[in-house]
Amino acid sequence: MLLNVSYTDKKITKKVDEAVGKPFTLKERFALGGIGSPKLFITDTGVEIQNLLILDNNLNTCNIEMRPKGIIVRFRSLLETYGLIIPYYKLTIYKGDLAVYSIYKDNYFIKVKSDTKAIQKYFRKFLDYKADNAPTSIEDL
Repeated sequence: MLLNVSYTDKKITKKVDEAVGKPFTLKERFALGGIGSPKLFITDTGVEIQNLLILDNNLNTCNIEMRPKGIIVRFRSLLETYGLIIPYYKLTIYKGDLAVYSIYKDNYFIKVKSDTKAIQKYFRKFLDYKADNAPTSIEDL
């Protein structure tokens, strides 16, 4: 779901926490080595997100926050902050072209540049976390 997360609203906070879990505690953040991504430059998006990004002339950037049951991709447009809330079971990531990661959830997608080691290391970290904490599938039994 794509939500405006600029303001503190209990209904929106409850929706986000139900979908991707409450934020990690400080101890868990240290154990994971941080939960936020470096600044990611957006190269391509789906129609809904593109309609928000073209409203201003700023650089299209985003960042990713890890949560226990999913991720939040945040970006800004016209002084508002939007979040694409993606539970792990709906998350699909492709590494297509050279130095580009594609993040998909249903009909939403964002493609970001991964031209530095820090970005590639972050994606590796959160994909490993997703794999370690995924529910057991039937094939594994």
